Amino acid sequence: MKVLKIALLLTLLITSAMAGANQNKVEALAKSTEIKTPPADIVIAKDKVIPMEKRGGGFTLYGKNGAVSLADFKGKVVAIYFGYTQCPDVCPTNLSLLGSALKKLSKDELEKVQGIFISVDPGRDSPEHLADYTKYFHPNIIGISGTPEMIDPIVAKYGAYYEKISYSNSAMLYGISHTSETYIVGKDGKLSAILPHAAPTDDIVKALRAALKSDIKESGN
Repeated sequence: MKVLKIALLLTLLITSAMAGANQNKVEALAKSTEIKTPPADIVIAKDKVIPMEKRGGGFTLYGKNGAVSLADFKGKVVAIYFGYTQCPDVCPTNLSLLGSALKKLSKDELEKVQGIFISVDPGRDSPEHLADYTKYFHPNIIGISGTPEMIDPIVAKYGAYYEKISYSNSAMLYGISHTSETYIVGKDGKLSAILPHAAPTDDIVKALRAALKSDIKESGN
């Protein structure tokens, strides 16, 4: 037990040193990534209240290999998550869970599912950096972004939210407070489900398979 405690302490000290952060900076960063949980039936996107049935829709942003549109994945189930690569824990947690869920799918299922990480921090998240970041979680997850003028309407229509928080005494300059839901889009391009922050892997698998089965059933009608 004593060895475990020492190892944990060393890990925390090393992580803090690498980030170049003192205790005040760590606390500020924690505040910047506070999870905002909207009501179940409506969500607040900036100054708008968007009913559940009106959320979602097509978009085009840019990744390492150029333009990426939701329409490119028509016929697949898509899992979308909004965040940024310098997020210390919220984004890695959800992307890790999504990656674990994708690993539980069969080969045939995996061919019909695509993960998309949309960065709300284009100033720091270049297409190349996003590609390196997302492949760590799973090969079927890609990273895309664009200008704020391109990103904000997408964030709003999915009922998500983000806000840049400036740091006056930090090498990071700013952090981003954001919602933390995973959006499941069916093969018809319509929003199928919204999973809360840190949804268990099995819940993600269940939502993905439900979307796959639902679309297959509808296409047979």
